[in-house]
Amino acid sequence: MNVIEITKKRVFRIQQMLLEMSSGNFFYHLEHLGNNDSVEGIEMALNMLSEELQECLSHGLYTSTKGTTKHLVQMSFLLDTNGIVQMISKKTCILLGIPYQDIVGKPFETFLNEDSKKKWYESFQGLKQETLFETSIDLDIKTNEELIIPNSCHITTLKGEAEIERQTLVTVIFHSKVRYEMEKDLKNRVMELGNDPTSKTSEKPKKRNLILSSGDIKKLTKAYDIIVNNPEKNLPNLKKFALQLGTNEFKLKYGFKELYGTSVHQFLINERLRKVVILVQFSDLSLNHIAQLSGYKSYPHFSRTFKKRYGYSPNSLRKRSLENRTDDILRITSVTL
Repeated sequence: MNVIEITKKRVFRIQQMLLEMSSGNFFYHLEHLGNNDSVEGIEMALNMLSEELQECLSHGLYTSTKGTTKHLVQMSFLLDTNGIVQMISKKTCILLGIPYQDIVGKPFETFLNEDSKKKWYESFQGLKQETLFETSIDLDIKTNEELIIPNSCHITTLKGEAEIERQTLVTVIFHSKVRYEMEKDLKNRVMELGNDPTSKTSEKPKKRNLILSSGDIKKLTKAYDIIVNNPEKNLPNLKKFALQLGTNEFKLKYGFKELYGTSVHQFLINERLRKVVILVQFSDLSLNHIAQLSGYKSYPHFSRTFKKRYGYSPNSLRKRSLENRTDDILRITSVTL
């Protein structure tokens, strides 16, 4: 398959991804192939957009520190002793876009990409050696249109009286990653406090619950939109920004982190850097100009922040991007000729 055919196939997948997103399905991703070209830039942007929309919708119209759903079952596969699919859930057919009869009777690994097939093989060999086995691994499941559903899969064996009755249940679980990381961080901090010899065990930390109404979430969403649409602009301090939004500093500070998993200030930096990466790779603007457009006071400050985040300078990324674009042009020209 030549470069033009491969590019057409990738563009077709992007089209399928957009169709799924337009119908409200944000579970899908485009597989990262490591091409480092303009098409991959679009694929990465779509994957990030899909993640953000999925994360926002998982919160619904009401959020609290206790009540938000963190885990949702997406698909279920029941396998026999040889890893052949025996039964599936209804949603499995819908998400994969594959009829029931084309899934049942096929090896489970048929629906995985190459990297995940290796992970699955290792896990499946392990569970065959145990009487009862239970584990979780991250697998990328392919749809009929070759889109990817990347998620955690819980694998457990079910065993009857006879060995022949042994079966394996694979449950594909979607979880709110941001909330999971926040919860994990909170547990770690509590454990550190408990292990600190200077802390007073008799004193219990005061707990303050944060409850956000639908009105609060709309105001925080407005803050999100202001930053996304104007990442180059400096924000006022949190107190003034909260007043502009019609809320208070506490709800802006902690509510924003509850919804989006990061602080207002860090989110602004993230959006600036995201815009910067696109401009550095796919525009002909000077790096100084990009720094100014992105809200940085000086190029050195911009360069330091960029290198701290990505491990290399904007200039290195620009050179690499230009080299890749030149290689793409040469490949396409050679195919055309």
